[in-house]
Amino acid sequence: MAKARVKDIIEQLAKPIVASLGLELVEVEYVREGKELFLRIYIYNEAGVSIDDCVAVNKLMDEELERVDPIAEPYTLEVSSPGLDRPFRTARDFERYEGELVEVQLFQPEDGKKFFEGTLIGLRTREDTTVVAIDMEGVLREFPKAIVATVKRKIVF
Repeated sequence: MAKARVKDIIEQLAKPIVASLGLELVEVEYVREGKELFLRIYIYNEAGVSIDDCVAVNKLMDEELERVDPIAEPYTLEVSSPGLDRPFRTARDFERYEGELVEVQLFQPEDGKKFFEGTLIGLRTREDTTVVAIDMEGVLREFPKAIVATVKRKIVF
């Protein structure tokens, strides 16, 4: 079965399981690394993701995957928090971190730079184009989503 199809099936299985535990499904990853296949489920909770949360999701997902059996090859199931500085994937990610310091990386340089730092204003629609808007010390910058490689929180210690 195609990886994209497997990923869709896993997302459909995982959403209600994760929600039933009071958590949010962030992303499902189904990837080959070397000779091994990994099925990774990333979960989120505003209060933080505990090891117990990961164990609970892992146990319930393992049971459901045994029942449905959507993956023919051997794989490793991993459940974890997506991490503090993970790239934003969904509109919900952009909403969640509005007002926080972010780093925007572009596919190609603009104004001689590929990295821009600023306070996230959010995703906006401009003339049928979705843009990532940030405040760079009082200067509004908007980058069409199509030219943005990643947006992630800038963690300052």
